[in-house]
Amino acid sequence: MKKFETKLITSGRDIKYTYGAINPIIQRTSSVVFNSITQQQQAIKNHNITDKLFYGRYGTITHFSLRQSMIELENGVGCVLYPCGTAAITHTILSFIRPGDHILMTGSAYEPTQKFCRYFLKKMNIDTTWFDPLIIGHDLSNLIQHNTRLVILESPGSITMEVQNIPDIVKTIRKKKSDIIVLLDNTWSAGIFFKALDMGVDISLQSGTKYIIGHSDGMIGTAVSNARCWDQLQEQSFLMGQMVDSDTAYMASRGLRTLYIRLKQHEENGLHVAHWLAQHPAVERVNHPALASCKGHEYFIRDFSGSSGLFSFILKQRLNNWQLSNFVDHFRYFKIAYSWGGFESLILVNQVEELHPIRPAGTLDFKGTLVRVHIGLEHPNDLINDLSDGLNRINIQQSI
Repeated sequence: MKKFETKLITSGRDIKYTYGAINPIIQRTSSVVFNSITQQQQAIKNHNITDKLFYGRYGTITHFSLRQSMIELENGVGCVLYPCGTAAITHTILSFIRPGDHILMTGSAYEPTQKFCRYFLKKMNIDTTWFDPLIIGHDLSNLIQHNTRLVILESPGSITMEVQNIPDIVKTIRKKKSDIIVLLDNTWSAGIFFKALDMGVDISLQSGTKYIIGHSDGMIGTAVSNARCWDQLQEQSFLMGQMVDSDTAYMASRGLRTLYIRLKQHEENGLHVAHWLAQHPAVERVNHPALASCKGHEYFIRDFSGSSGLFSFILKQRLNNWQLSNFVDHFRYFKIAYSWGGFESLILVNQVEELHPIRPAGTLDFKGTLVRVHIGLEHPNDLINDLSDGLNRINIQQSI
């Protein structure tokens, strides 16, 4: 069986996608021309087959190639492409949910996902219950209701980086109510370091904007499904008009070719910086899944084959507005920006009171300022010097 390093290079490069070139062709079209009524009727009959031309919204050769790559990489049977990661999450949810249903969601999920459930789905008479990301099976079982339709997971969790016990959670769900659909936001591992479908998850979701595109110059979302969910996911997503343009699909395919080597460098740089931060006197805790200080670290060791460049750390004190500005505004290499996964290093800060509204009560055990960083491909010593200067600026202000 091919290793995934090899799959990243070879997947989606069948001659029917490349026409004899190295890369898949970029096919831009809205209309697909049929030579006869018989051919048109056959196309209508086969319109849900993922590598048959029918209409531009259903995909072109460029899309078929990327879908095939994602299916191979995440061990699925089908893949839907979306214009961004949030669209992948929300439209996958909409593909399976009905008015009157109930959703269980980890309290560490991506904030837009939580807001979508809290505000948008609430208007459709769909209730959501949030749970502690480190919940154990028995406690989760008690939260499953007769109308629970979806369980939404994210591991590691957004911002606070808890690693969930996915096999135990899935086992508990299947034992209590086997028809529940389990979704997992798998963006942090890029579908490489954590094989969600192999762990019993039904659909692995990614913001391919992050590591798959890899250069902060395009947006795409992916949903890779197992067999039992594929037909419904595909049909419902097509009905909702979800698609991505051919050029972005091509950029995502190109990004896959260097994904592994980029991820390994992000991992190396990230660990280098994380270990340095763990020894810094101003830092209370480093939330990096590969460090023992991170909640759920034991599950990371068991279930993941590597780590990426995104993690957070908690300062021992809560910074005031002056300190925040003095800390964040003057970095040389860390830029203030949303998203992550590109070649550049990024930084964002959160006060604990900003996290409380989107987290289950009692799951935040810190009072200091939380700093989320994405460690890019710069030399890690330059990044450490940048962070060191920033922490020194805080200390200077404290001593005045």
